[in-house]
Amino acid sequence: MRRRLIQSTLAVVLVVVAVFGISLIIVESRTIENSARESVKSEALQLVSVVESRIVAGEKVSPQRMGGTIPKNRYVRIEVPGQRPITLGGRPDGELIQASRTGAHGEKVRVGLSHSSVRDEVGRTLLVILAVALLAVAAAAILAVRQAHRVTAPLTDLAETAERLGSGDPRPRHRRYGVPELDRVADVLDGSADRIGRMLTAERRLAADASHQLRTPLTALSMRLEEIIATAGTDDPEDRDTVKEEATIALGQVERLTAVVQRLLTNSRDPRSGSALGFDLDEVVKQQVGEWKPACRNEGRAIVRSGRPGLRAVGTPGAVAQVLATLIENSLMHGAGTVALRTRVTGNQIVVEVTDEGPGVDPELGSRVFERTVSGRNSTGLGLAVARDLAEADGGRLELLQQYPPVFALFLSREAVAGRATAAAEDPAP
Repeated sequence: MRRRLIQSTLAVVLVVVAVFGISLIIVESRTIENSARESVKSEALQLVSVVESRIVAGEKVSPQRMGGTIPKNRYVRIEVPGQRPITLGGRPDGELIQASRTGAHGEKVRVGLSHSSVRDEVGRTLLVILAVALLAVAAAAILAVRQAHRVTAPLTDLAETAERLGSGDPRPRHRRYGVPELDRVADVLDGSADRIGRMLTAERRLAADASHQLRTPLTALSMRLEEIIATAGTDDPEDRDTVKEEATIALGQVERLTAVVQRLLTNSRDPRSGSALGFDLDEVVKQQVGEWKPACRNEGRAIVRSGRPGLRAVGTPGAVAQVLATLIENSLMHGAGTVALRTRVTGNQIVVEVTDEGPGVDPELGSRVFERTVSGRNSTGLGLAVARDLAEADGGRLELLQQYPPVFALFLSREAVAGRATAAAEDPAP
């Protein structure tokens, strides 16, 4: 492409130079010839006046006296009555451009100029025009090379940018080239890079969220399976009932695990696509306490629940269960003592608080514990961030109410019917 741009530019310049150069040579040639004719006529008239003045003064017209008045490269013939003709300058070969003038006393002057002199001047003018044309062509070649580089270099750069996008590097380059069309292409590529970057970030985030969120229920599920294995070898009917109960709980955990995966995939496509149905919050809290009892027992700790019963919240039970599971797991990993779940009502919201007797949240972190990759004790830093995202997708919110002892609170909307019934029960008609 660069070669074509240079060749096309030079071709245009050469055509323009040829057209104007030939026209200029023709015009200059005619101008020089006409100027020579006018010059000869003027010189003839001037010499006639000089000869006449000498005749009037009684001076003799001789070659010696007239030699200083003859222009260079001129052939002059002076005819004075009663004298021999005077010839000044060598008579050139070839054609002459000549002019004659006759004075009042019968004197006659003829001035001639050789065509070769005119051709020499035309030749010098032609050389000047050719030199200017060569300079113009050289300047055009330099400009053509620079312009071709200016056009092709951005195209090469844009091609490299597109290749980087195709190879999985979505960083926008934000380069502009001063050419509107090329800048438009650069804008489109940068916009595509931003969209691809957001898509890749969303996919990586989904993978990280899924891996982290699946770890918690899988841990609880593995504990249930260990309980089943531990009691499977006995013939005691009570143990068989225990095995059945544990298997039922494990099956429920598998179903919730499936719901968690579906929830993560749904949130990755549309974070606002959560359900707005009411559910029994006591069932979710009771289920989480039951699931995490074996883990707490293995750590020599207890898990308890308290607070107001019979509450119905708006949201998705699976998402709420996952948020509570994350908070309980954090208490087991970073806390100490009894893990306590407490439900209460504030205004038109239900609050589920999770606390323990551990050292609490580092004061330097504060509410930053909900940011991704922020962790005070060498964990991934994803759990609380994903939990907050799940809560917000359900229309709720997750907050740190107190750093020591740590109190995390999940705020959920109350179901409208349940809220009115509860309000009526609290404030009976007189």
